[in-house]
Amino acid sequence: MRKIARIIAAALGLGLALGLAGCGGGGGGSSSNSTANAPANAPVAASAPAGPGGTMSNPSTGDSSSNTLAVDASAVPTPVGPGNTMSVTVSGTGIHNQPMVSVKLCAPGSNASTSCTTIPNVIVDTASFGLRLVRSAIPTSTFNALTAETDQSSGLPLAECALFGSGYAWGSVHLADIGLSSEVAASVPIQVIGDSALTIAAPSECQVGRPLAAASDLGANGILGIGVSPVDCGSQCALTVLSQFYYTNAGNAVSVPVSKQISNPVARFAQDNNGVILEMAQVSDSGSATAQGTLVFGIDTQANNVLNGTGAPIFRTDLNGDFTSSYGGTTFTQTFFDSGSTVMFFPDTTIPRDTSSGYYIPTATVGRTSTLIGTNPASVSLGFNIANGATLTSSGNNAFNNLGIYMTRQFDFGLPFFYGRHVYYGISGRASSGGGTGPYVAYVSS
Repeated sequence: MRKIARIIAAALGLGLALGLAGCGGGGGGSSSNSTANAPANAPVAASAPAGPGGTMSNPSTGDSSSNTLAVDASAVPTPVGPGNTMSVTVSGTGIHNQPMVSVKLCAPGSNASTSCTTIPNVIVDTASFGLRLVRSAIPTSTFNALTAETDQSSGLPLAECALFGSGYAWGSVHLADIGLSSEVAASVPIQVIGDSALTIAAPSECQVGRPLAAASDLGANGILGIGVSPVDCGSQCALTVLSQFYYTNAGNAVSVPVSKQISNPVARFAQDNNGVILEMAQVSDSGSATAQGTLVFGIDTQANNVLNGTGAPIFRTDLNGDFTSSYGGTTFTQTFFDSGSTVMFFPDTTIPRDTSSGYYIPTATVGRTSTLIGTNPASVSLGFNIANGATLTSSGNNAFNNLGIYMTRQFDFGLPFFYGRHVYYGISGRASSGGGTGPYVAYVSS
């Protein structure tokens, strides 16, 4: 799910606009396209604030390659059990293809042991950075134990605007200890969305689309952003006052030191802090009622998170997790693997689509191929399939590996890409023996 300015691109009955390029990881980006009138259960992309969009060489893309169906990926998730693993579940939340985990939230500085609560149904989002929870999901006893983050100049409590493709999240910034399996991230700045104590309305620069203030708006209790950046804005917000990012509770835009910005919890772990692996079991081509997976912390730090020697292709990314791909004769500099996007978002004028929802609706399933530009090897051909979105979404199933929506200017490999794969995210500035120094992404398919 990407933020615009890096935004949640969550299509919840409104326009889909995964404007991914920015804030969640230090760069900003603006949404480059939207698909109007998406159905209520249309794709969600979870992410936060954004900057300049990606470029492409041709505004209208068609793929004239032969229609060869891709073989489904078959990698099996690592068993859940060790302290660096968490169970991930896709089920009937009202929005399909939402990978969910439970997050332990505690008083800051307590080693995740005081005033704790476990919050279920939090989206695993590999294209944003930081934990964002709706206030209604946090019990008052735990919320009162959190520490309000303050502006370094005025001393006033901080607030943040997080723009997502379907709307905006306005909320306060608090410090909390975060427990993910046996890993603890201490005193991490998080966003509390819809905090009633934040009485000032969102600034006008923030009010893009509809407000995302409750679990019903997100289809979840929050978003766990665990992509390649340690923080959601970085040096840009530290050196400059940027609208659509940080404010005081009086509504004044402010700069914020990197240490006070909404942070990727994994980067704050004492160990296993150099990246994550999201591993989803394969599902039926006609869709499945549920899907299971494993979130593994660390890369090449334990026996269950090895990248070195797997032969996985490595793709160097920018701080937003973007790399370059080629599809149908068009080059996309804004290509990314995003577990928070519920479908594959890409432009292909040769596949029939529903003009109201944007879903691709081929009469029979079609196969397509994208060329991913990497460093080891230099390029990889990645095949994928697209089935009839109208048929799939009316089936009553919740997990789909072949669902797509038309969108220009970028190639978003959403959750359908993750089924049957281990997808690695190397955090910026952290090294692993198999991936080198991040940011990078990689995957294995068998």
